[in-house]
Amino acid sequence: MREETFDVLVIGGGVTGVGAALDAASRGLSVALVEARDLAAGTSSRSSKLIHGGLRYLEQLEFGLVREALRERGLLLRRLAPHLVRPAPFLVPLTAPVWQRAYYGAGLLLYDTLATAFGSGRGIPWHQHLSRRGARRQFPSLREGVVRGAIQYFDGQVDDARYVVAMARTAASYGAAIATSARVVQVLRHAREVVGARVRDMESREEFDVRARTVIAATGVWSDDVTEMIRDWPELAQHPALPGAAGPSGLRVRASKGVHLLVPRSAITGDSGLILRTPSSVLFVIPWGGHWIIGTTDTDWALDRAHPAASASDIEYLLDQVNQVLDRPLSVDDIEGVYAGLRPLLSGEDEATSKLSREHAVVEPMLGLMLVAGGKYTTYRVMASDVVDHAARRLPGTPKSRTEDVTLLGADGFAPAWANRSDTARRHGVAVGVMEHLLERYGTLTREVLALIAERPDLGVPLDGAPEYLAAEVAYAALAEGAVHLDDVLTRRTRISIETPHRGVRSAEHAAAVMGSVLGWDAATREREVRHYLARVAAERESQQAPDDHTADATRMGAPDVRGYTEDPTRSK
Repeated sequence: MREETFDVLVIGGGVTGVGAALDAASRGLSVALVEARDLAAGTSSRSSKLIHGGLRYLEQLEFGLVREALRERGLLLRRLAPHLVRPAPFLVPLTAPVWQRAYYGAGLLLYDTLATAFGSGRGIPWHQHLSRRGARRQFPSLREGVVRGAIQYFDGQVDDARYVVAMARTAASYGAAIATSARVVQVLRHAREVVGARVRDMESREEFDVRARTVIAATGVWSDDVTEMIRDWPELAQHPALPGAAGPSGLRVRASKGVHLLVPRSAITGDSGLILRTPSSVLFVIPWGGHWIIGTTDTDWALDRAHPAASASDIEYLLDQVNQVLDRPLSVDDIEGVYAGLRPLLSGEDEATSKLSREHAVVEPMLGLMLVAGGKYTTYRVMASDVVDHAARRLPGTPKSRTEDVTLLGADGFAPAWANRSDTARRHGVAVGVMEHLLERYGTLTREVLALIAERPDLGVPLDGAPEYLAAEVAYAALAEGAVHLDDVLTRRTRISIETPHRGVRSAEHAAAVMGSVLGWDAATREREVRHYLARVAAERESQQAPDDHTADATRMGAPDVRGYTEDPTRSK
């Protein structure tokens, strides 16, 4: 990055930024991507873990968005990442008389029809109507007397952070240069054009310039940080903004906080997920391995964007909403994990975040600088293609996007690998359940994890405090998946930080030892990594007892970021 001039420099390592890097690299362009923290460290690791068409957007008459999302859902399920995206059933409980069944039934009929019409519905069952008894058979924990029946439909589910990592590795396989812990501190220009960015290495604190013919900023809720860097450029004042938009970029991005809870699978009895209407948002109850994910909230957030905090009022709201339909009410004692993320929404001044569009926009506030914002996880590939198309206008001869046919690493050969999982497990001396766990996380790259265990049998043991994960997965994260810090592994390469009641505290020492053996950490570094992680967990637990956003934010910020991100005096407040 210090020496080469790239065709495209991407700022931001979330799903859209990494998607843009893959799109550009697969077209044959030279690509660099820089991310201030870790891959998917922001919004892209804190979603509802769904790949869906956006059923509720039908009600808002956003048919184009739903059609687009359903098409993308089908591509991800069937072609691009079948090892990471899989169908999941959901129930829409009916609590009102006949009109509700007719209303929701018509919506789901249109939903499935659109999916089938655009080729994305193959392999996914159509919705079906269930009686009161049928609904309780599918979901015994539904409160008797409240639910009059249900409609079952299917959508997709994904581990969002693992998807971004797999895509980043795929982009790297096409030649993209990708660096985490690399924060942009200045946009570079020559005459009237943007020609790259000055980057700070958050590990060494050194700064260097990355030169590029075009720059793509896919920074989500941090979009204002990029436009702030060019706000005083005289050329910008002559650039026309989008109609009705504000700011020098022509975009107004608002952050909406979404909080999710994890409870053990034993706390709720059911074979499907739930989707419930609430006064301010849609509430999902989603099966997630040995857990349920319950979310989400949808509220404005104007505080720290790197570490949005869930407050006691957020948690109380979610419990109150879900307990309206459960026969055994959940309490705070049932909660194993909590996480909060920020959605980047294109907005107008007075709109409530729950009503804002999930459409995306691409603008070029300065020659050579493209900003992409808005959208939703499911449609990342469309957003990436659009912004690279925009950049390609400055790069003559660039072919069209081909990511519709670019499978992620681990996808090729997944179907036969899954069919033969019992034989493979027997050959490698692991349980079939372990093999299934690995295949659903790594696809056909599972062979590389198994090779690590063959080379180092001590890596074949479960991680302390997290028996669902092998020590080899920690080593593999450091060796092959770009993990630099303990938090990267316990929070994003695995989900130990939200899937265990101890939030990863009991796993930290073991994971640091395994990681350190790969990265060459000395005793002092291992101790520092563990100390930082434990401080983060303690701050999050304390913030979740705070009564409101401001108190929760102040409490959460008491734990410094391991990358020194919060110690940076230039960080946007």
